[in-house]
Amino acid sequence: MNQPKSSTGSTEIPSGADPLGTATALLAAAVWATSAPLVKLLAIQTGVSALALAFWRDLAGSLFLFAALSVLRPSWLRVPRRELGWLLALGGSLGAFHVIWNLGVFMNGAAVATVQQAAMPAIVAIAAHLIWREPLTWRRIVAIAMAFGGTALVSHPDLRGQMSSSASSLLVGVGIPVMYAAWNLVGKRVRQTQNPLTMLTGAFGCAALLLLPFQFFTPQPWPVPAVAWPLFAALVALPTIGGFALYTFALKRLQASVATILAMTEVVFVALYAYLLLGERLAATQVLGAMLVIGGAVLLHNFRRSNADS
Repeated sequence: MNQPKSSTGSTEIPSGADPLGTATALLAAAVWATSAPLVKLLAIQTGVSALALAFWRDLAGSLFLFAALSVLRPSWLRVPRRELGWLLALGGSLGAFHVIWNLGVFMNGAAVATVQQAAMPAIVAIAAHLIWREPLTWRRIVAIAMAFGGTALVSHPDLRGQMSSSASSLLVGVGIPVMYAAWNLVGKRVRQTQNPLTMLTGAFGCAALLLLPFQFFTPQPWPVPAVAWPLFAALVALPTIGGFALYTFALKRLQASVATILAMTEVVFVALYAYLLLGERLAATQVLGAMLVIGGAVLLHNFRRSNADS
């Protein structure tokens, strides 16, 4: 799930079920869910560092999108000078998120890192209270407590030794949704003036630019094993670009609140992929934690939807 999940248009979307929109949102979740297993497999095959993988992923994504827009919609590559600072901030938050996301997958495993990421709405709710003075009602407080309690449970090392240590796991586990929330909060401002693909191209490009200096201080995966090239190509094509494209299409046919909840099935898909490809299994306490995180996120999204309808 490594892309923004909100609608940018103001067109009213019918609240009724749309089979194609629903199927596309679920497909987007299934595609996004390939991110963590692919990151883990690349780490196993190449020994790549979190910093290096984040840089090469963002660079490849930006070059692909830039080339595609140059041919199909060159006007979308023009960004007003006054917006460049916001794009840099967006790229910085995206680059930092990809670094800590890679660390989370390396340390805790694909399924656990994805559950930790799902706590993002709780971070956004706290930020909205501090920045925009949105009220912290009892319902929001319960949802936030569920999300953080679930993150703590899912971050606790199990008896099979899948995770390195409780303290570092919890620190990275909290850092993942914090940086994902930062990316979404800055993206909320950028989406007010920029086309989604313009925003994404600029974000990836700025992320790669800001991560470039750090590449001189981290090992690079050279020479790259032959088996790693298709894995990296899949990482760029599927969750980095494909998932976003599918989800954008789904948003045209579904309400954003519905599409967002459908996208949470990513956790289920990741658990399946991680079991089949990596042999990862969640302990009983981690399954309980996952349920709490997802329940808290759904509660927060339903709260926003009810407020919007009132």
